[in-house]
Amino acid sequence: MNNIAKERWQKIRAIVLDIDGILTDGRIGYGTGSPEEIKFFHVRDGHGIKLAMRAGFAVGVLSGRKSAANSRRAEELGLDFVCEGKKVKLDAFNELLAEHGWQADEILYMGDDTIDLPVMRIAGIAVTVADAPCYMDTEADYRTQHNGGQGAVREVIDQLLMQSGKWRDVMARYGLEDYKF
Repeated sequence: MNNIAKERWQKIRAIVLDIDGILTDGRIGYGTGSPEEIKFFHVRDGHGIKLAMRAGFAVGVLSGRKSAANSRRAEELGLDFVCEGKKVKLDAFNELLAEHGWQADEILYMGDDTIDLPVMRIAGIAVTVADAPCYMDTEADYRTQHNGGQGAVREVIDQLLMQSGKWRDVMARYGLEDYKF
């Protein structure tokens, strides 16, 4: 695991992310004075998403749950697509492929639970997070070092940018095109 051929990274055109457990740590909070749930998103994941979008990757979310917090974060990041409330993720994933003219092997998918396994089975690169159940490894090509909601998305996007040859161009914006990480 985590030893993915460079050609597979270079084939990726889009990143599809689960939300709860990937962009968040999976916890959901409810306040006593408001019906809106509270979620926390990691700023480095958000910046990584922006880097990927600047590099030409389409980035969006595919979530089994629908919430105002999810929608707000997606809007703030300017995601290319938002699919929420999709209990059968494989059907929604196939709709995304058809709508955008993508092939499954052109997608990097990040998921952390059983609802994600059917999509992970056919995605070009399937990723799970450090704190996901061990059975996620049956379909994952890559298990992050970071937990969900703690920079795991950024970790994977950095790998994608480096392995696809787009790192230098994206880092040029910061004057870091020659910086060795």
